[in-house]
Amino acid sequence: MKHSRFGKPAIFMVLILIMALPVSAQNEPGEGLSPFFETEAGFVKVLTHVFQSGDPGTRFNFITQGGQEILFPFSRYRLGFTLNRRHLFTALYQPLTINTSVTFRDDVTIDGVTFPSGTPMELSYGFPFWRFSYGYDILPADDLDLFAGAALQFRNASISFAARDGSSATTNQNLGLVPSLYAHFGYTLGSGIRLEAEATGIYASSAIINGANFEFTGSLLDSSLRLLVPVENRVDTFLNIRFLGGTSEGISQFEDKYWTQAVQDYGLNNLGTLSFTAGLRIQ
Repeated sequence: MKHSRFGKPAIFMVLILIMALPVSAQNEPGEGLSPFFETEAGFVKVLTHVFQSGDPGTRFNFITQGGQEILFPFSRYRLGFTLNRRHLFTALYQPLTINTSVTFRDDVTIDGVTFPSGTPMELSYGFPFWRFSYGYDILPADDLDLFAGAALQFRNASISFAARDGSSATTNQNLGLVPSLYAHFGYTLGSGIRLEAEATGIYASSAIINGANFEFTGSLLDSSLRLLVPVENRVDTFLNIRFLGGTSEGISQFEDKYWTQAVQDYGLNNLGTLSFTAGLRIQ
C-alpha cells in the first residue's frame, strides 16, 4: 500500500498551526525550565486492522487472517519540559512492530503478488513513530492545566508479506510526515494524585488540504487517560489506557523512487488499537 504523503500540504498545515499558537506569555516570578522523562510498558490489543494494496487485491483482515488476535507488548518513551509553566514541549518515541506467522487458507493478493492457499507465511507490520509536540496552557492554575497546540509526527512504516520457503514476498515501507493537533488536560487532587487526559489527532483529505488531482483520505487519533500517584519527591508512577489508531485510503500518483514502495497505486490501511500500560515519570 502506498500511504498518503502530505508533502506541501503538511508544510502548509504546520505553518497555520504555528501561527495559531500564542507567541508570548506573561512569565510569573520564580518560574523556569522543568524537564521530565516518562517510560511506560504493557500490552496492546488490536481492535481492528484492515489492509489492502492494489485494486484488484485482497482486503486483508490482520486480526482474522493475519494472526493479530492475541495481545502484543507495547511501550513508549517521552522526554519533555515545561517552560514558565505555560509552555509544554515533548519528544516521543513509540516502537510498534507486530510479527506473526500464519498459513493462508485462501489465495491472498497483496500489491500484485498472489500467495496461494496453504502457503505458510511470515507477516510483519511495523508502524513506529517519532512525535514532537508543543502546547500552551490556556487555563493556568495551581491544580489545573489545559494545554492546546500542535504536533509533528514522523511515521516510519514497514509492512511485509513473505512466504516461509522464500518463494515470494512483498514489502512496502516509507517515511511520512503527519501534522496534528494536540491537547493535554491535567488535574491534581489534594492528595497529590493526578488525573491526565491527552489527545493528538488529525483528519485530512486531498480536497480539504490542497485540491490535489488524486484522491486520498487519512486520519490519526492517539488519546489516553492516565492516573498518576507520587511515590517520592519528583517521581510518579502511573497507569494508562490508550486508544491509538489511524486510517488511510487513496490512489497515489507520486513517482516510484524506491524498490520497497508498493507497485500498485491503490492502498487502504485502517488500524485501531487499545493499550494498557504502567509507567514512571521522573521530574
